[in-house]
Amino acid sequence: MSTQELFTIEQFYKYLSQGKLMVGKCLKCNKIHLPPRPLCDNCYSTQFDWTQISNKGKLLTYTVIHIAPTQFQNLAPYAIGILELDNCLKISGIIKDVPQEQIKIGMTLNVAFDACDAPQNWPQWSKYCLKP
Repeated sequence: MSTQELFTIEQFYKYLSQGKLMVGKCLKCNKIHLPPRPLCDNCYSTQFDWTQISNKGKLLTYTVIHIAPTQFQNLAPYAIGILELDNCLKISGIIKDVPQEQIKIGMTLNVAFDACDAPQNWPQWSKYCLKP
């Protein structure tokens, strides 16, 4: 398979469905990319390898959504946060299992691969959320 076929968002979500948080690591300069991409933005290489990283991180910021898009109205109000993982990588997601008044910047959360109540038709990929 070509590099472009392997390092796609679809493959990233396939790994999520297997309970793995994977990144694309450039084989030329070792920069890691989340989400994966077919071209390194540091050295322009197209040679990558999948690398599993820890799903644990610190909450950088969050917001509470009170007026949600149609697909998420049944979840409102809900919190969405940005989690900083290893190597300064960031991933966003809905924060679950933490009362909104107890959410604190800097708290440790994990990317959880199961039981996240996102609507079935949004997105069609595997779902994940952020949990303590």
